[in-house]
Amino acid sequence: MLGARSQYPIQILKDFFHPAAAGWLARVKSPTIHYRIKNMSIVANAPNPLIAACQMTSTANKDQNFATCSRLVREAASRSACMVFLPEAFDFIGSSTEETLSQAETLQGDLIQRYKGLARECGVWLSLGGFHERGNDWENDRRIYNSHLILDGKGSVVSVYRKTHLFDVELEGRVSLKESKFTIPGPEIIPPVSTPVGKVGLEICYDLRFPEISLALAQEGAELLTFPSAFTLTTGLAHWEVLLRARAIETQCYVVAAAQTGRHNERRTSFGHAMVVDPWGCVVAQCTEGTGLCYAQVDLQYVRRIRQEMPIVMHRRADLYGKVAAIKATPNL
Repeated sequence: MLGARSQYPIQILKDFFHPAAAGWLARVKSPTIHYRIKNMSIVANAPNPLIAACQMTSTANKDQNFATCSRLVREAASRSACMVFLPEAFDFIGSSTEETLSQAETLQGDLIQRYKGLARECGVWLSLGGFHERGNDWENDRRIYNSHLILDGKGSVVSVYRKTHLFDVELEGRVSLKESKFTIPGPEIIPPVSTPVGKVGLEICYDLRFPEISLALAQEGAELLTFPSAFTLTTGLAHWEVLLRARAIETQCYVVAAAQTGRHNERRTSFGHAMVVDPWGCVVAQCTEGTGLCYAQVDLQYVRRIRQEMPIVMHRRADLYGKVAAIKATPNL
């Protein structure tokens, strides 16, 4: 959306926004809204915490990918972001199952140690979504987890979620992927993590299509949901934004979706469009093509106001259609 101008006049746009989110529209002098995302200026001493969602094109070269992520994290930190979200497969994207398995590591391996150092150096929290983690019985079955880690500003791992819904999809002539061929489904939903930007619920990519997990996280107090992703072009064009906005609206949470973009190898290309959606369902930040960042301020008072004015949690009819089970798991580090 960088450089794009809305076709709608201000008054029409104001009708789409919740009043708490639309105040800035009244201060715009131009008859149209000009969104500046990737290179937006950051207001010093802003009252609400700033987050950054990353977009990148991973390859099989882990050192090169780390250099890209490191640059993005440092740039976000220099603009006072206190939490930075990296996409699924931030570590690497292999061109074959064999290459993918050969590069997988444990959580104690060299790559995660490097990210711990990066978090400490920059003093920021990191969401590392979609790390290729060797499974518990690696020596015998050579299978991995697709793992989402949260690191605090001191470089400590405070939570690990292992992807529960695996992408086994066959769209004739368009998409053919079978994640379960080499990936172990995660055994549990992890409780939301308390961070400087609020309580964050962890998910990964294909989990986006299953609203039950988002509802369970919101029920346990999540204020932000994060979906680090590597959506295909076909599914991204059709479903990416509408799914993200739906999850935000039905849970009344911020939704943060870091994303892979572009051509990774001869066999794989990703949709991109990393974005942040507010709890009213408005896209408040979005990356354009290529590697970059988009930023958003998290207003927890806004979350509480929306939930108070439209208390959908209280209106649910569990007597008719049941209730999402409570999360009882503890973080498995």
